[in-house]
Amino acid sequence: MQPLTKLKLGDFTFSGTEIPEAIVFGGQQALVVHRLVGGRRIIDAMGRDDAALDWSGVLFGSEALARARYLDWLRISGQQLDLSWSELSYRVVVRSFSARYQLANHIPYSISCEVVEQTSQPVRAAPPAGADVAIQQDMAEASRLGAQIGDGPLSQALASLDSAIKAVSSFAGAAQSTIGSVVAPIQAVQARVQVLVGAAGSTLANVTTLGGIVPNNPISRQVAALAGQAAAMQQTPLLLQLQAVTARMQDNVALASSGQSITTAGGNLFKLAADLYGDAAEWATLARANKLSDPVLTGVQTLTVPAKPDGNGGVPRA
Repeated sequence: MQPLTKLKLGDFTFSGTEIPEAIVFGGQQALVVHRLVGGRRIIDAMGRDDAALDWSGVLFGSEALARARYLDWLRISGQQLDLSWSELSYRVVVRSFSARYQLANHIPYSISCEVVEQTSQPVRAAPPAGADVAIQQDMAEASRLGAQIGDGPLSQALASLDSAIKAVSSFAGAAQSTIGSVVAPIQAVQARVQVLVGAAGSTLANVTTLGGIVPNNPISRQVAALAGQAAAMQQTPLLLQLQAVTARMQDNVALASSGQSITTAGGNLFKLAADLYGDAAEWATLARANKLSDPVLTGVQTLTVPAKPDGNGGVPRA
């Protein structure tokens, strides 16, 4: 399981091993139940009662102890903090924090936050189920953002991605080679977005005053600087939003096609392929998915099993 990509509490940004694999959210509806004669009930719904948000991780590195002490200070201060990850955001108070000092640069920790309120917008209508629908919806959103950004190479990359997605009937049953034909265009879009984000940042950073208006600057240069600065300021939030959409799309593609994982002690890929796919020749599919070159397995290993063999055969490269 992949860890969360971003987790922030107040001004503290978690990274690396500090980020948990999962955070459980939700809670209860506060109910007052009136039990009447004959078994009938009258139930008063009093409102949401959010459960505490708990997680743990490992603070690692030369600043591990200082970071642990700062998290403990957040507990001691009792202040309300913003907690956010993915599309979820809350206002919380740190109820408990504990750290186990093993080494100065390796400190496991656990934290529990009491929810004051949820600040992310509620989802009041159930979206369609399935990764295919989610990927298609993200593609539509990416195309909309690309049209607003108005960059030629980006529009071309988005058009190629749209064609690649439409060529896949079902991501859950797609071969790895088909998945690769979608992942590559996603990465091409992300690369172009990164270039545009960098260019916009440079435009804003290089303007020392509003529009670059300084003594002895020609009027035309001042106007051009103002226009460039305004365009960069307008594009940056759209680019960051597109960056988030394509990252989510890439995650959904990976999840839909990831198949399953199995743990095995010894054995070989020929037998596994025969058991899983009914064809020992598909051992290369398993080898490619796990970056193996030797079909003989040694020791205890956890292997990724694609949902469908890619049918490419051949000798895989490690």
